[in-house]
Amino acid sequence: MKTVPVRAFSASITALSLALAAPAYAEQSRPDSSTTDTKTDDFHSADEIVVTAPYVERLDLLSGTSAVTGDILAEKTRAQLGDILASLPGVSATSFSPGASRPVLRGYQGNRVAVLTDGIGNIDASNTSADHAVTIDTLTVERIEVLRGPAVLLFGGQAVGGAVNALDKRIPRAVPDEPVHVDALVAYGSAARDYSGGASVDVPVSDRIVVHVDGSYRNTDDTRTGGFVLAPSLRSELFDFATRQAGAGNAAGAAETRGIANERGRIPNSAVKTWTAAGGAAFIDDGGNLGVSYSIYDTHYGVPDRPATAFTAPSGSIVATPVTISMRQYRADFRGEVNLGDGLFDKLRLRAGYADYTHTEFEGAEIGTVFISQGIEGRAELIQNDRGGWRGASGVQYQTRDFEAIGAEAFVPPNKTRQYGLFSLQEYTTGNLDAEVAVRFDNAELRSDTLGLARSFQNVSAALGVGYHIGDLKIGANVSRTGRAPAIEELFSNGPHIATQAYEMGDPNLKSERAWNGELYARYDAPGAALSATLYTNRFDSFIYEAETGAVEDNLPVFAYFQKDAVVWGVEFQGSKRLASFGDMNLSVDGVADYTRSKISSGGGNLPRIPPLRLLGGAELSGGQIDLRGEVEWSDAQTKTAAFETPAAGFTLVNASATWRPFGRDQNVAIIASANNIFDVTGRRSASFTKDFVPLSGCDLRVTARVSF
Repeated sequence: MKTVPVRAFSASITALSLALAAPAYAEQSRPDSSTTDTKTDDFHSADEIVVTAPYVERLDLLSGTSAVTGDILAEKTRAQLGDILASLPGVSATSFSPGASRPVLRGYQGNRVAVLTDGIGNIDASNTSADHAVTIDTLTVERIEVLRGPAVLLFGGQAVGGAVNALDKRIPRAVPDEPVHVDALVAYGSAARDYSGGASVDVPVSDRIVVHVDGSYRNTDDTRTGGFVLAPSLRSELFDFATRQAGAGNAAGAAETRGIANERGRIPNSAVKTWTAAGGAAFIDDGGNLGVSYSIYDTHYGVPDRPATAFTAPSGSIVATPVTISMRQYRADFRGEVNLGDGLFDKLRLRAGYADYTHTEFEGAEIGTVFISQGIEGRAELIQNDRGGWRGASGVQYQTRDFEAIGAEAFVPPNKTRQYGLFSLQEYTTGNLDAEVAVRFDNAELRSDTLGLARSFQNVSAALGVGYHIGDLKIGANVSRTGRAPAIEELFSNGPHIATQAYEMGDPNLKSERAWNGELYARYDAPGAALSATLYTNRFDSFIYEAETGAVEDNLPVFAYFQKDAVVWGVEFQGSKRLASFGDMNLSVDGVADYTRSKISSGGGNLPRIPPLRLLGGAELSGGQIDLRGEVEWSDAQTKTAAFETPAAGFTLVNASATWRPFGRDQNVAIIASANNIFDVTGRRSASFTKDFVPLSGCDLRVTARVSF
């Protein structure tokens, strides 16, 4: 495909160097870019790598940037975004269920992680609750990026933890050379009997106009796990409950309870069925581009049940009515860019999206709660021309959402949110020194007419970064002051939520959450070796978090939102090294380590659902037609838990994969075979709300075919 001039989309030097130096599981720290052509080239993308922050050609304020694309993305594709990214440094997943899993960045989730589609919000309800799926089609997306550090404040106040951006091709960025361009992917995974496939077609109807269509389908069974479905603490609770049932003369109930405690194999009610369809078109020439798209995302998935032993009478049954969720989102998108010439400004970039979202929670065959959301988000950005080492971008962002929950268990009242933001990022380079400054103003208005409550928040966020180059080494520091308005559910929740099996209580008196954030980093990037290390800390004034209280309401545990000062700090490390070359084959090793520690200030204890220390190491032999990789991921036990939160045992996963390109590395055909969790161990993510009864997948043998022509 030929490349249309889109310099505003060009990657930052930092992001590009990391992308070209990626280990096999992510474009991040690969030792030799000469061996990565098939890894870094998407079959249908423009020649230049597109990144989330296209404002300037060098954006070193982004302290850590990772990307997953190409064969790696094809091999790792799962039903939900969080499970695809969990191997990246500083990334975990909520893993609520196979059908609902959102990324966790540096221990943050929900409203502190911005999930974006091509640079604007996903406009779904996945940030409202962990049981809500992310409406991103992982089968047809071409690239997923993870951004960390203070520069992500440009995407909104909620992005203090970081941002995840999924880049699709529904609004084309380039005109194909061929009359019809097709990309397709099919896959099968054994652990969930996962049949999936997706395809897209791009057709140039003239030398400036491209039409695009795509679609996907995924159908899985209940996911298989390696050991007992329930965690040891929950099994012990069930056995005690069975003893009480037997003592009360309920032998049948006791046998049923023991059977659930000993359940292993497949996670009940964890199947997923998803389909998507989309179409778009774009006009592209040297003066800019203009495009639109329309898409449908439809999914139906089960919500595994936690046996409610603590809230059931000894003579009662612990079998609950299965809960399933049906969700559909209709979405329209617009993107435009105008080249402004050689004056002060280089380009004007416009981006907007509208989504109509409906989410129904079923209790058996009965409708429990219906969530309805309509939202709009738009951005306009002016990108400056480079003048004497000075470059930058400034813009405005607007978001609106009308949200309603209908039903007896509508834990959030009808509400409206209106937000707008102004932002600017400026960078100056002189010699070996880089300096960046970013500033953002946000205004948020949140209203619930049924409660007669309305809140308004104004926040100013700012960031300053400096970096110094010493040959192949760069060292730097970033500091920022950020502010985040409370979200609707943090303010106004008050009621039972059957999908999360909790009674959720907000606090309408919450104030804005503010934080001082600091980072120190070092990056080394040379032929044959790459290394990156980051130390970060966040000190919050009035940190908002949800935690179990120990109270019971409507036979459900009460989870309430609190606000206290908190401290978060952590480290991230990634590195790779080419060890040897054998003809056209290269042997390399790579590794990732990350750790996050989060505490409430003044002896208030630990924050809930924080990932523990994690180490990942891999070795890869690549070149010619074959790539072979093996890796081991070790997660420590998490015992630093909040009140009423159960600890999570440590676990070790061993994975292997082989990629075969039957027509050579220059041809866009790849067949990938992988074995994940080879030894069938039971793993539970400490960041998961459901870890005690929704473990990770057991041994999963997968075969994926990816073609482009």
